[in-house]
Amino acid sequence: MNTQPRAFIFLAEGFEITEAMAPADILIRGGIELNIISIGSSHAVTSAQRISVNAESTLDEYPLNDIRKEDIMIFPGGMPGTSNLAECAPLMNRMQRHFAEGGTVAAICAAPGLVLSMLPLEKVVEARGSLRMTCYEGFEPALTAKGVTVIDQRQGVVEDGNIITASGPGHAIAFGLKILERISGAEAASTIAKALML
Repeated sequence: MNTQPRAFIFLAEGFEITEAMAPADILIRGGIELNIISIGSSHAVTSAQRISVNAESTLDEYPLNDIRKEDIMIFPGGMPGTSNLAECAPLMNRMQRHFAEGGTVAAICAAPGLVLSMLPLEKVVEARGSLRMTCYEGFEPALTAKGVTVIDQRQGVVEDGNIITASGPGHAIAFGLKILERISGAEAASTIAKALML
């Protein structure tokens, strides 16, 4: 039985293409089992840039209870994609349960502010004394309202406990590498980075 953590990327109409596909590419290069799931009724999901991507499954087809504690749930940004993710109750409920179980969540751009803010982040801040995240400029209020310290967006990627965040499409490759590092270690991420000429 494969016990290596798997990655799940959730796509909604209007997602940011780079923020979804760059991490997907990195994780596949790194040999990670990746599941790309459409939250709509169709496998085809159109990005904010009007590029269509075919997901492997829809939310109705994939049993969300199959997501294990060691797996990583990934939420790309883009508008209105991020709002559509946040309004998907079954997905948000599963994310909340995953996080409560100690599972890792990763979000980029608007998604830390709109999606991850639906987690009990204030309890994390209270328990740890602090919580560092980043997001796209303008989406900080939902995080700061819960006591989160929002790191300068130009720093790109922030990892704090079982939360990985990134600020925008310019940091999508670094975001993917950080997720790969979480799953397979720094050496695996470094190998892929070198293959990409980074």
